[in-house]
Amino acid sequence: MLGFLFRLLPFWVREPLLIVVGSVFGVRIMYLALRDDAWVAAGIGTVFLVATAMRVHTVVQALRARRNPSPSAFAGGADSVPAARPPGLATPAAPAALVAPPAPAALVAPAAPEKEPNAWGQAVAAVAVFAALGAVLWLGPNLLSSGDDSAPQAVSCPSVEGEELPSAYGKTSRAVTGDELCKALNRSDLPQLLGTPAEIATGASGSSNTALLTDGKVARPEAEVRFETYTVNVSATYNELSIAQYVKLMEFGEETDVKTLSVLGRPAVLSSDHTMSIEFDLGSGGTGGPVGQGPLARTLTVALDGKDRGGYYDVSVWSESGALLDDSALLDIAETVLPTIPEPAA
Repeated sequence: MLGFLFRLLPFWVREPLLIVVGSVFGVRIMYLALRDDAWVAAGIGTVFLVATAMRVHTVVQALRARRNPSPSAFAGGADSVPAARPPGLATPAAPAALVAPPAPAALVAPAAPEKEPNAWGQAVAAVAVFAALGAVLWLGPNLLSSGDDSAPQAVSCPSVEGEELPSAYGKTSRAVTGDELCKALNRSDLPQLLGTPAEIATGASGSSNTALLTDGKVARPEAEVRFETYTVNVSATYNELSIAQYVKLMEFGEETDVKTLSVLGRPAVLSSDHTMSIEFDLGSGGTGGPVGQGPLARTLTVALDGKDRGGYYDVSVWSESGALLDDSALLDIAETVLPTIPEPAA
């Protein structure tokens, strides 16, 4: 079908079109063949270029023929030849008054040739149009790669409209929700803070829970953003435990690498501990496996205020590979994220 349509095109449109298309595809295939060392593709590209060269030769010959047309034969009027008289008979002389002057020979003007479309105009227009088409075919993949819809996009925090909060949040005026923590943590510059700028968040979540062993009386919202390398978790615990008391409790626990410091003008402490690992059986039984030990996490605990009157933020980072994030990067995350967490007025 395509070949039939090509044959219907005028010569001065069809041939430049085929030359441009053949040149673009031939050069492109040869470039890819040389880059990938594909000799079969190089042969195909050579066929395209040879066929294009033959068409260029045909167009050149046609242009030369138009510049030097062959002379046309024109039909002219023929003079009448008097019939021969038999020998011996004299031609009678006509009276002078009856002799008419000879009529001029009839001149037959050649027909005006039909005006043809401008061959150069057709050729230039066809080359311009299909040169643009060839440029789009050549540069299209590079130009469209940046806007490719199939590229992974950073995730957003899930919507929690209409979520009913536990009663502990109503009794704690300064408590934030898990949704607010998620929006504060899920920043565009979080990968740079983690030292993995090329990564994109694969998951984000927030929950408005209460602290364990408090009978639902202590609000403890948390948020988590997951990347291929690291997972970042931020939580807020609204109890009366100060950082000084928290450090004393660590002496009886299994936390390691404990280090006290000040962050944003507030007391803080660095520690390391293992996360928990829970396996779920999604088979017919639907039962969960035992709670195990997950990868080691590095946690920065910061007081809710500079006076350390109770309550704290936890900023934890861990990796499935077991690699710990550098403490300076963890401090950068806390100093960047914590000031953006809303603090409702009392």
